Amino acid sequence: MTPRSFKRIAVAGIVAATGLAIAAGPASANPKPSVTVPVRLISINDFHGNLEPPTGSGGAIVNESGVSVPAGGAAYMATHLKSLVNQNSAVVAAGDLIGASPLISAAYHDEPTVELLSKLGLSVSSVGNHEFDEGLTELKRIQNGGCHPTDGCSPAGEWQGAGYQYLGANVLQESNDRYALPPIAIKKINGVNVGFIGLVTQTTPTIVTASGIAGLKFSEEVESGNRAAALLRRAGVKAIVALVHEGDQITPNQSPDACPVTPGAGTRIAQGLSADVDLVIMGHSHQAYICKTTDPAGNDRFYTQGSSFGRVLTTIDFKVDKKTGEVVRSSVVADNHVVTRDVTADPVISQFVQTWKDRVSTVANKAIGNITADLTRAAGPSGETALGDVIADAQLEATKTGGNAEIALMNPGGVRADLTYAPSGSEGAGVVTYGEAFTVQPFNNLMQVVTLTGAKLDALLEQQWQNGGATTRILQPSASLTYTMSLSQPIGSRISDIKINGVPVTDTQSIRVAANNFLVGGGDGFSVFKDGTDLWSGPLDIDAFVAYLGAHSPIAPPAVNRITVAG
Repeated sequence: MTPRSFKRIAVAGIVAATGLAIAAGPASANPKPSVTVPVRLISINDFHGNLEPPTGSGGAIVNESGVSVPAGGAAYMATHLKSLVNQNSAVVAAGDLIGASPLISAAYHDEPTVELLSKLGLSVSSVGNHEFDEGLTELKRIQNGGCHPTDGCSPAGEWQGAGYQYLGANVLQESNDRYALPPIAIKKINGVNVGFIGLVTQTTPTIVTASGIAGLKFSEEVESGNRAAALLRRAGVKAIVALVHEGDQITPNQSPDACPVTPGAGTRIAQGLSADVDLVIMGHSHQAYICKTTDPAGNDRFYTQGSSFGRVLTTIDFKVDKKTGEVVRSSVVADNHVVTRDVTADPVISQFVQTWKDRVSTVANKAIGNITADLTRAAGPSGETALGDVIADAQLEATKTGGNAEIALMNPGGVRADLTYAPSGSEGAGVVTYGEAFTVQPFNNLMQVVTLTGAKLDALLEQQWQNGGATTRILQPSASLTYTMSLSQPIGSRISDIKINGVPVTDTQSIRVAANNFLVGGGDGFSVFKDGTDLWSGPLDIDAFVAYLGAHSPIAPPAVNRITVAG
């Protein structure tokens, strides 16, 4: 079914299901004063399966007073959520609830996380790009139920499906332009109908492995959102909320209630969506902000985001006119609540998390190596990080035999957490467990090696600056690769002095380059990888990392000097 045909035939079904009437009756000669009812939405985004309190830099956030505080953890989130829920509220989300998850959730294909969110009353969510990590068929299994086709049922028994609905108004089947997922949902909240549109970043094909989005295409967000909004209006729904898995970056260390955004894709969508859309709830960029813009009709419109990993809950309060069904825009108030850990953890959710922790503990608690100090994602002037360098070294070591790799490159977005020297449990200071390593490298990507010429390697490194320089992704290099970047030069001419093991690279020489299959498939915009030849596939990236930690412990943070920054 195409988006247009869906609009033509689905309205009747929506009307029948909700009891809505599209045709309006004659106006009263003596209209009564407007009566409004309050509605509260409580939103989350980018939870990424963080059932346990996240650690490292991902386990803290700057609060309203400008102080960095520990935040997150499902049991603490449940306590905060209970204090915010009332009879007028609904819990909603903006995607990436699963995928790139710690082992406690990922080991069971994120069923524990989906069960948790269902228990907490989540009613509807947009899909995020990570909902497609294991493909559409797996996402539909998560939505509808049934045991995993390869791994079978989890220790909890047959999977019953999500208690909430995933939406994707711009996720289409490539073969026929039909919706791959429901584009909209209508929820009755405090006696009034509120319509929800789900949208995911149109860049999803560049940031998800090719197998995960096979057979799908992701259309532009504003056009798709406006088409869905028109469908809701035809169904008689006038209070409309867009759940959008896309967002902006911010000036760091600001209050979560501030609006220090650098306008980007998130602002573009928030400003471009039809005036029929009253609120825009965002995700993807893992930032916290409360912003206001104007819609195409000149009306004020809030757009918000609630950080990531369950560290923030966003409340949006507004009134709906019972007669017209419209949101009273002047009534909208939004607030980001930090999920602090200075409250009593919810005992039921604490036990739920502990149950899954016990189930995975044999694997998760296994010590695999040691570090002498924190290995972090804190970037030097070039964008190089100590942890990224260690991962690249591990990938090179794992692909030398068989793949004949000479250098390795790691995408920074695939490094999901820091390795901290302080113990996270009973393992002892400096001990790295399998669970901690998996949290750093959770994608189970396959290591691959391709041959590139020196000229192609140079072109690949130039792709670290994309969208006219608006997007920068510095590939983390193995110790065998050094080069100079000159940021004052135009994009396309910034890389020079490339060397492998100290020997200058020529344009015509052949180089065996190792990377994960996401990058080799052209992910993150590194399309030059697809020009590689003589493809070889090796171990999983997590296995390479674990083996390296075991063989080289204790590991000290390396100097981040493989990339030289020139003026």
